[in-house]
Amino acid sequence: MKAIVYEGANTISVRDVPKPLPREGWALIKVSHAGICGTDQNIYHGTHPRAKAPLIMGHEFSGTLESDDVPGIKKGTRVTVYPLLSCGKCEPCRTGNMHVCNTLGLVGIDCDGGFAEYVEVPKDNIIPLSDKVSNKMGAFVEPVAVCVHALRERNFRPGDNALVFGCGTIGLATAMTLRVFGASSILMMETDSLRADYARSMGFEVVDPTKLPKEMEAYCKDRTDGNGFDWVIDCAGVQPVASLLLDAVKVRGTILIIAAYAKPATLPLIKGMFKETNIQFTRVYRKKDFAIAAKIVAADPGFEKIITHVLPVSEAQKGFDLVTTKGSGAIKVMFCFD
Repeated sequence: MKAIVYEGANTISVRDVPKPLPREGWALIKVSHAGICGTDQNIYHGTHPRAKAPLIMGHEFSGTLESDDVPGIKKGTRVTVYPLLSCGKCEPCRTGNMHVCNTLGLVGIDCDGGFAEYVEVPKDNIIPLSDKVSNKMGAFVEPVAVCVHALRERNFRPGDNALVFGCGTIGLATAMTLRVFGASSILMMETDSLRADYARSMGFEVVDPTKLPKEMEAYCKDRTDGNGFDWVIDCAGVQPVASLLLDAVKVRGTILIIAAYAKPATLPLIKGMFKETNIQFTRVYRKKDFAIAAKIVAADPGFEKIITHVLPVSEAQKGFDLVTTKGSGAIKVMFCFD
């Protein structure tokens, strides 16, 4: 079968590899679409602490069930996959928090993933897709599940307002999810003009934080009746944004870190003390969040606009060039294996 294989830092290849033979408890999926995630970019650059070459990356994917022994799901069903691999034995797992398992692994990181014509996955992790969801959108359920989990886990309430830093995949998916969850207003901040314009084309107000008419705190208070934002959501993960978070949030408001910071960052924590700020973090998702995300993308076709490129497998290098080149205009890039 054809597969996109990580060979080492900044090196991938498209080559024929053996079709997987599912182990006990696992099933075979014929892959349709698979998206490049920020984690895949880290693997590509050789900076992921666990991923080892040679590896078939990809944990955002959709396809068709090829096995006929999955309880409750017929062979030929279109599916997506909850890619987390939890031990089931550690304290987090035993207390209902398998998504933060002490030894959490992922398909496409700790074993071969969806950047191939076929992939084996745990039977319990297979999620059928609605007829309303295309194969392309089926591969986008995973990023939306990240956003659903972040808002549900941290108790976002309808009517709250929000400021979202970053108009990449997770930033836009978060803004879309905030709409679904009933945010009273959403403001986005982005320095990349192409991404900002794309977010505006999706109906979001976007400003460049480096070009505000006032200092961040004064600007945010002006936008929120003198208070600051209920929720300040970091989907950027860079030091310049970290420096602004506590200026943008209201007294006793919430800062939610969804971004995975590649480098250590500093925050002016004294400002957090003055405001009694709630700083929250989030990691991946629960199965319930994944199921909700699948329903959300079925009901709202607007999420599909976040997918800017769908490429054939033969253009694997182009796909990674798009997502790793600043100013390319790419947001979500996928490969099609059909």
